[in-house]
Amino acid sequence: MADTSIKKVVLAYSGGLDTSVILKWLQTHYNCEVITFTADLGQGEDVTQARSKAELHGVKHIFIEDLREEFVSDYVFPMFRGNALYEGEYLLGTSIARPLIAKRQIEIAREFGADAVSHGATGKGNDQVRFELGYYALQPDIKVIAPWREWDLTSRTKLIAYAEANQIPVPTDKRGEAPFSVDANLLHISAEGKVLEDPNIPAEEYIFSRTVDPMDAPDTAEEIKIQFAGGDPVAINNTQMSPASLLTFLNEIGGKHGIGRLDLVENRFVGMKSRGIYETPGGTILLKARRAMESITLDRGAAHLKDSLMPKYAELIYNGFWFSPEREMLQAAIDRSQSVVNGEVRLKLYKGNMIMIGRQSPNSLYSEDLVTFEEGTADYNHSDAEGFIKLNALRLRVAEMVRQKNNQK
Repeated sequence: MADTSIKKVVLAYSGGLDTSVILKWLQTHYNCEVITFTADLGQGEDVTQARSKAELHGVKHIFIEDLREEFVSDYVFPMFRGNALYEGEYLLGTSIARPLIAKRQIEIAREFGADAVSHGATGKGNDQVRFELGYYALQPDIKVIAPWREWDLTSRTKLIAYAEANQIPVPTDKRGEAPFSVDANLLHISAEGKVLEDPNIPAEEYIFSRTVDPMDAPDTAEEIKIQFAGGDPVAINNTQMSPASLLTFLNEIGGKHGIGRLDLVENRFVGMKSRGIYETPGGTILLKARRAMESITLDRGAAHLKDSLMPKYAELIYNGFWFSPEREMLQAAIDRSQSVVNGEVRLKLYKGNMIMIGRQSPNSLYSEDLVTFEEGTADYNHSDAEGFIKLNALRLRVAEMVRQKNNQK
């Protein structure tokens, strides 16, 4: 039975079939006003169409916002300072978008005095967790409506039948079972489900949309130079760019050279394994360049500690804990390390590969005088190594002496 106390709901609305059905279902099932919120995060489609679709359902308050700069500067770049990779490979393209959407929904709900917020995530996926953890972290008493956990539209056939019965346009490519599900934003595009469910069957080329097949990429390598300030990229080839413009440029050049494809079987937070195809051309280049920049600017202890924190940091983002105190604590430590991550990195892009050709920084800790095989003038005495080695070997020697003594009994 519907909660009759709910009079107004803010819906995360894409304008697609699923959220259009959800919009109508909320209006009829809860007999409430629905406010729609559509975020332009660089997904590569005309989000303004969501307005006309919402108007068809009598929606009075329709929010369509370009959040690309905020998305990259306040979410993607901070995450990249941590060099975050979930399970060693996934660049968290979907995960990092959900906190921003949740934040704006809550802000709109407060502005209009809404009783609840709603999303279109299914009951098997991670996104339901990410959205709702964000909602509750920002508005503890907010009511959440997750239609996929409530309604009886349990199949694509039932969903389409409901749409047709309520004069909701059904795109021709949505009649029947869609070949795969897609999520996109400025950082990545992902595909999963249906034709991709068997992890032993290679993904067909038609699934990829942001990158060319590396085999078909240009036969000539292309060199780029990325400048960093405080751990974030600020310019490419000496041209200053805004965060979103810079990531857009890297996506284009990376995609042209077939960089950033990933076929991954990952462990979802809800407990199951899933297979996804990811394209993250700009992010893949950025990760490579950032690690190169840190390799000459971060102290060994700081760098190794940062790397040890990364899996936990990435897992927090993947699981939806962006607004948690532990993620914020880790972020503060990560950000503290970035003040010296300044300089430039040069890469060659070639058929899916990123070839490092140079890096320099005013904060570089690399000393040619120390590492040279020639005489050098640095204050390094080779004989000091003997005592250093013996001290580090002490526990190993003691353990072996005890073992030998016990074996003689």
